[in-house]
Amino acid sequence: MKKKLLSILLACLMVLTLVACGGDKKDDQKDEVKDKAEDAEDKADGNEIIKIGQIGPQTGDVAVYGLTTLDGIKLAVKEINEAGGINGKQIELLDEDDKGDPTEATTIYNKLFEEGVDAIIGSVTSKPTDAVAAIAVDDGIPLITPTGTMAVITEGRDNVFRTCFTDPYQGQILAMFAADSLKAKTAAVMRNTSDDYSNGVADAFIQFAKEKDIEIVADEGYGAGDQDFNVQLTNIAQTNPDVLLVPDYYQTDVMIAKQARDLGIEATIIGPDGWDGVLDVVDADALDNLEGVYFTNHYSVDDQADVVKTFVENYNAEYGSNPSSFSALGYDSVYLLKAAWEKVGSTDFAKTVEALKGIEHEGVTGFLTYGENNNPIKTSPIITIENGAYKFYESVSTD
Repeated sequence: MKKKLLSILLACLMVLTLVACGGDKKDDQKDEVKDKAEDAEDKADGNEIIKIGQIGPQTGDVAVYGLTTLDGIKLAVKEINEAGGINGKQIELLDEDDKGDPTEATTIYNKLFEEGVDAIIGSVTSKPTDAVAAIAVDDGIPLITPTGTMAVITEGRDNVFRTCFTDPYQGQILAMFAADSLKAKTAAVMRNTSDDYSNGVADAFIQFAKEKDIEIVADEGYGAGDQDFNVQLTNIAQTNPDVLLVPDYYQTDVMIAKQARDLGIEATIIGPDGWDGVLDVVDADALDNLEGVYFTNHYSVDDQADVVKTFVENYNAEYGSNPSSFSALGYDSVYLLKAAWEKVGSTDFAKTVEALKGIEHEGVTGFLTYGENNNPIKTSPIITIENGAYKFYESVSTD
């Protein structure tokens, strides 16, 4: 009887223990929910710093683009913080190196999102940017690429913006410039067939060049990593074009320009913004090959607008050199976010996105508004290389 009574008491004790544990678990869950709600409320009230995540290449083949973009971003953050921040809050910049690789970029995006950033600036080159944008659209976080020009990056992605032009837009600008300013009647194209950026510019250039009565006499291609272009350039030389479009990045641009001149090609070489930075990597004995090259860009260091002069002065004071267009685009991207956050008084994702859509911003890279697919509407400066230096030539608009 005593054993039976003891068993009953032990069973009751176990039940009471389980109930207590269950209650503790429920209480813990309630506390967790409450903490999250309080965190969200604190965030809405602005009781914290503003975190901006930044993704771009700091090492690897396209590091020049990433580092100069990051310098512009850092300068903007410094200026804003020294002026009192945004809505009374300081900016914390979390910058990460994606090495120009889409897989690295997506890994970094997930890390930054887990760290609770309020917006992301990045990536810098198009393929990593597209990979990140594909994920960001599900999270709704405001994402601005300063320099990702591939058209698909923002298509159907309501929360994804860009500060730069698209690849097709640059192709159109270059066709108009070739026809109207250079008076070209024939053109040859030398493209990287494995690169979306190169193909995007080339395809649009060909389309609009034909509309401007420019005959396309050659369309030659090469693969990623190629360094010998003599076969393609020999074919082009036989057509004697007025202009030669080279839509690639600066390392390849330098090689193609040298080999083209060595083969006696006298065509005026034109290209998109990938040419920006080419003077940083060209050898002194090959500098003459770049004389008279024209390329689209996003701003000119020679621009006398107050916002540009102030930016150039501050950048020189900070880094001891003139800023590239990538620096200017990174700088403007931060100030676009600042304008949106100040307009709505919040870093709420949805409110920020709507504010950006209606933005009218006078930046270093021009007066910007957003059109279809969150692409900027603005004019494009044409830069030429003269006596080993970049020089503003003229501005071209599609309007």
